Amino acid sequence: MILNMPALAAEPITGRASVTDGDTVVIHGVRIRLYGIDAPESTQICQDASGTDYRCGQRAALALADRIGEAPITCEPRDTDRYGRTVAVCRKGSEDLNAWMISQGHAVAFRRYSMEYVPQERQARAARRGIWAGTFQEPSEYRRAARGGQGEARPGVEMPRATTEAMTCAIKGNINRKGERIYHMPESRDYARVVIDEKAGERMFCSEAEAQAAGWRAPIR
Repeated sequence: MILNMPALAAEPITGRASVTDGDTVVIHGVRIRLYGIDAPESTQICQDASGTDYRCGQRAALALADRIGEAPITCEPRDTDRYGRTVAVCRKGSEDLNAWMISQGHAVAFRRYSMEYVPQERQARAARRGIWAGTFQEPSEYRRAARGGQGEARPGVEMPRATTEAMTCAIKGNINRKGERIYHMPESRDYARVVIDEKAGERMFCSEAEAQAAGWRAPIR
């Protein structure tokens, strides 16, 4: 994430948010990356205190979605990243959602860009909340390994199971109980709750055209 927009150069963005993952939301079509935090990726697997695998990235996204609920939030831009996303501190009322995610162990402090939330991370780690209750790979290391680089896993954690495609393509191709193939865009309200099961034939897509060509359809509204 390359930060290049002067601080306070943009007005706050306010509205109902769709959660894409544990550190990204969409408001009025604007993709917003939560400043100073790094949550597990949507496809990332961690281990709990008993050594059992679980979808920590999915859990982080659901935690953020549940915390926001139907309430509007306000995001205060700090920068933009190399993908064109606004990087911001987002609040529900007076509550700093970035800080809340780290304090509950759903994300780590993104020290490469900010030390602002390190105290909350230390508290979550000491209390063994969220990912700190078990073992996990730093999200940045997970991404690096998934793209073919060398990632160093924490003891007891398997190397990531995601593919490069899964890391870069954000449209979720889900198969419902009726066997209908439906794709979900990141701005969908229920996007964070859709879990992809590759063994069942579900997959990620890079564009709507690709999903439609493969036989998936948009949700019926």
